[in-house]
Amino acid sequence: MKKFAIILSLLLGFIVATAFIRHFNEGDRPMFIPPSTQRSGNATEGYNYLTTGNFLSSGIPYKYYQMLFGKDKNNYLQRTGKNATVGHDYNVVTTADGVDIVIPTCLQCHAQVFNDSLYVGLGNSMIDFSNISKQNNLLNNMAVKAMQTLSPKLYDAAKPMITTFDLVNPYMETEVRGVNAADRLAILLVAHRNPQTLEWSNETLLNIPDETIPTDVPAWWMMNKKNAMFYNGFGRGDFGRFLMLSNILTVKDTAEAAEVYTHFGDVLAFIKSIKAPKYPYAIDRQLATDGETIFVNNCSRCHGTYGSNESYPNLLIPESLIRTDSLLFKANYQNYQFIDWFNKSWFAQGQYPARLEPSNGYVAPPLDGIWITAPYLHNGSVPTLEALLNSKTRPTYWSRDFKNPVYNYEQVGWQYETQAQPKRKKSYNTTLPGYGNYGHTFGDNLTNTERKALIEYLKTL
Repeated sequence: MKKFAIILSLLLGFIVATAFIRHFNEGDRPMFIPPSTQRSGNATEGYNYLTTGNFLSSGIPYKYYQMLFGKDKNNYLQRTGKNATVGHDYNVVTTADGVDIVIPTCLQCHAQVFNDSLYVGLGNSMIDFSNISKQNNLLNNMAVKAMQTLSPKLYDAAKPMITTFDLVNPYMETEVRGVNAADRLAILLVAHRNPQTLEWSNETLLNIPDETIPTDVPAWWMMNKKNAMFYNGFGRGDFGRFLMLSNILTVKDTAEAAEVYTHFGDVLAFIKSIKAPKYPYAIDRQLATDGETIFVNNCSRCHGTYGSNESYPNLLIPESLIRTDSLLFKANYQNYQFIDWFNKSWFAQGQYPARLEPSNGYVAPPLDGIWITAPYLHNGSVPTLEALLNSKTRPTYWSRDFKNPVYNYEQVGWQYETQAQPKRKKSYNTTLPGYGNYGHTFGDNLTNTERKALIEYLKTL
């Protein structure tokens, strides 16, 4: 019965995709992304590994971390021991030499505090890559220099992480806070790794592009429906391989990578168990019902349907239709060195290989929990759903308060201020390459009443 349901679901998805494709001329057709075999796992074990595991083998010695940052008082994850004293996005683990180190985790980017609660799986739109040049460089930090002299054993435990940060940090700065430099980090890291052995090289093995292209971190709960990872859908095959890619921050070789990989079937199982949070306030049900009709008629062909008969078409929308800022997918598509490195690397081998298949467009994502995932578009260039559905109202230069963030539940998104001129690093400048807020104009033809009803329905997802 379960197998029949899966087959039926795939068939319906294919029918929806095929019907949609027929609406467009040759060359404008959305592409259906087929599923790949994924490893199974234990969600509880996956959560435990994410929040206490040692998927990195180097980090800041716990003693020095406490000196630099003090003790975390929130303990959002309700952890025990030393893990209770560091932020939710760090783990305290013990090296083979018995040194307690603090390592950054996936929750640096894939968890966010929202209204004083931590949402694991929500993309972190508060992260700051905009002032890396002003932040303390680990090698130049006095505490690290003291550690090198006074505590050589602790320094040895930190050295791989220090070496990596020293080489990649200067090349990861973004033009504004709130966007992510993950794509840039991946390219920088593989440029220093042998694809077959994963061993580190202080010299770059690949040419590194000049630009740091911003992205908005997608919610993890979308992964339960998607057949490919990343905005342009070029992450095919085993998702676990992509999820563990940050391991190359400190990995020694493929033997260490293989051990870490044994846990990522569990990690994927946990990620797929995450449910989108429900909208916290009252919803006008009649208005939402009207909005559902508008959604089905205007949006469902790309973004799927929701409720008791859910479907998701897994369509990659070409540039000619979506017309959003193209720098991200073009950079991914044109960076043949990175694609070749990955597709010949350890990550593309074994029983469950992964591979990169870039395309000229972006995947229309599932919209579960869209109310909490502002800002919008793949680069976080649109602050609210209201502006996403009415492109004429999108601000060219805008800023939001990161110290005391306020969420606008009517327009659905971050409360923001519009500027007449950009304030460097203080405002989002949509005229910069990669930061454009154009495209996805499908809501422009709606009336204000229809748009309001559609937003009310989107709150229910």
